[in-house]
Amino acid sequence: MKWVLMVPSCNVRRGRGWTRWPLGSFPTLRSFSSRYFRWWYRKTRLEKKQPFIDLFNSQPLRQIYGCPLGGFGGGTITRGWKGDFCRWQLNPGLYHYKRVVADQFTVCLRRKGQTAYQQVLSVEQPSCLQGWNWSFCGHYAFYHALYPRAWSVYQLPGQDLVLTCRQVTPIIPHDYKETSLPVGVFVWEVENLRDEEVEVSIMFTFQNGTETKEDRRGGHWNEPFALREGGHCVRGVLLHHCLPVNGYTLAIAAREKVGATFACIRLLFPISSTSWAMVNEARGLSAGQLPVPLPPPCALTSCPSLPPSLRLSCRWYTRFFGREGDACPALAHYMLTHYPEWEKRIEAWQRPILEDSDLPAWYKSALFNELYFLSDGGTLWVEFQPEDAPSLAAGQGLSGLLPVLKEYGRFAYLEGQEYRMYNTYDVHFYASFALAMLWPKLELSLQYDMAVAVLSEDPRPRVYLMNGQTAQVKLRNVVPHDIGEPDEEPWQRVNAYLIHDTADWKDLNLKFVLQVYRDFFLTEDCTYLRDMWPVCQAVMESELKFDTDGDGLIENSGFADQTYDAWVVTGASAYCGGLWLAAVCMMCRMAEILGEGAALQRYSAILSSGAAAFERLLWNGRYYNYDSGGGPSSNSIMSDQLAGQWFLRACGLGEGKYQVFPQEHVQSALRTIYEMNVLGFSEGAMGAVNGMRPDGVPDTSSVQSDEVWVGVVYSLAATMIQEVRSKPGVRVCLLGGFLQTPSIICSAPTP
Repeated sequence: MKWVLMVPSCNVRRGRGWTRWPLGSFPTLRSFSSRYFRWWYRKTRLEKKQPFIDLFNSQPLRQIYGCPLGGFGGGTITRGWKGDFCRWQLNPGLYHYKRVVADQFTVCLRRKGQTAYQQVLSVEQPSCLQGWNWSFCGHYAFYHALYPRAWSVYQLPGQDLVLTCRQVTPIIPHDYKETSLPVGVFVWEVENLRDEEVEVSIMFTFQNGTETKEDRRGGHWNEPFALREGGHCVRGVLLHHCLPVNGYTLAIAAREKVGATFACIRLLFPISSTSWAMVNEARGLSAGQLPVPLPPPCALTSCPSLPPSLRLSCRWYTRFFGREGDACPALAHYMLTHYPEWEKRIEAWQRPILEDSDLPAWYKSALFNELYFLSDGGTLWVEFQPEDAPSLAAGQGLSGLLPVLKEYGRFAYLEGQEYRMYNTYDVHFYASFALAMLWPKLELSLQYDMAVAVLSEDPRPRVYLMNGQTAQVKLRNVVPHDIGEPDEEPWQRVNAYLIHDTADWKDLNLKFVLQVYRDFFLTEDCTYLRDMWPVCQAVMESELKFDTDGDGLIENSGFADQTYDAWVVTGASAYCGGLWLAAVCMMCRMAEILGEGAALQRYSAILSSGAAAFERLLWNGRYYNYDSGGGPSSNSIMSDQLAGQWFLRACGLGEGKYQVFPQEHVQSALRTIYEMNVLGFSEGAMGAVNGMRPDGVPDTSSVQSDEVWVGVVYSLAATMIQEVRSKPGVRVCLLGGFLQTPSIICSAPTP
């Protein structure tokens, strides 16, 4: 099989290298491991729940996945680039990694009444179903992905016939209804290169089951359905997946079409109960040759349920298709009559970027393909329930809270498929631009929920795994690490993460302020800004206690007290210090907009003294030191040292009246990062390593300093693009290995 464009991987957006510790960390590792094992045993064996990080059952990295099917919050099914269905996420946050062998497309060609060719369109040779004709030659198959679409092209050897399968999910910017639908469409095109007629049949087989232990219990059942509305008839089969808890129904359907024959293939194995419609339509592209009889459209749709703790919640799409669990036929009909419009709208959205000759191919691919995680990230998108209102008591002063939640629901996605925490805020910081720019109302909903969490507290005590100390789950007026995990009650029980007490982290509060102003900058929503202003003031007051010497610059506390949660930082630091100054600058800008004169004067004074301290303590003539603590990493080159400048630039700040970091220092730091962290690491082929020593050796003082984090590399690339706006002196290079993450060499500043 030949890859043509980058396909999404299953990688998380940041890594926690808990399996690789420096020798000097063994005492800490022993204590942590002991506490972790006891917690893990209680969680998995006694409570019968999945831990938010399972160090004993990690998923191996397999580059087999492709573009997932399914909208935001309705569950996803991933079809791999080899053509198999290999990852299932039909209940939010719960993944099943298993290839179901029977789920296949098979083609049959008949010429002059005789079968001339029959083949399963899979390059695999499984050990079961030996009677099927497997092992399609990969040399004649091609896969392309540009989320939310994908194309599989099959050149049938010796048949002079080309099949193209288009896969479409209605992920459409600013269209919240279509983007929420749990559906996926397969559209087949057939090109006949001979001057004789050929009869083409495409069969889709789909097993009622995902090869889990629940399948062996039996009880699953199938039934046919037909729905005729608006002059269109859709026929299909409902696959009822019956479970003791969280059953769901899948639907496979096709639209009746003149000249095409449709027959339901139902495998009587245990299957699922979600409303998924796979649309499979073939079009003749004979280019002047004789016409090709074609199969009808076929669709897959899903109506999944929620985990037990959320059993009373309704997925957001149910406001359009009902809450009775019988929406599959209606969803299938809607999809099979609307997908041509979806394709046009997706093409219109993507075309300006794809046709821009100034943009490199990796950039176009990354912009779209990295969006897959918004649907495939264990995503929750649920209706706001009246019974949820008491839990929002802390946000009574937020005038836009209830209107936004009632209109757009509540949205959450996991940090990663193996880091099962919703809306992990320190990394949402890096990923949030996708929501803020394409589905801004979901970003505002997420932020309102986070603001309520800031103003709330959870006084329950618990032991933190890294240091063994006991502290309460959540303090008031600090930003939580996350809003919960799938096996608990997201939004109600926040801070699933318990490795560190994140009330003492230095970056979370700052990232809230930065994102609040960024969201206002993009949406111009004044109600939102007025609502968030007192919350921003509260978190900044909490943050000020970390300025222990009163110089206007916060200090880190000698442990891993920020998103790099295994990398110790002491004193003033480039990362947290830079975020602090950017946040103070944005507080000044918000105070200016809102007419808060006293606050503007106060924060302006803090910014002036803090910026001077930052330059004095951290600038070494080439870049900003990692920290001022005199430790083994203190003069390391951190790839993320300009995160604050990145956000300032993204919000129209960072220069002129709102310049925080000297431009020549920013340019010099970027050149150093490029030369050392990028080119000096794996010959520039793996992206920017988090930490590099001045002598060109990766920083191995922690398990994370010598890692490459995808989100960080993208933000670094964005910073470089922001800082170098003209063509001269700019050279684009490819980073990030198979991700081909971008970066830019900055020229020396011109006089």
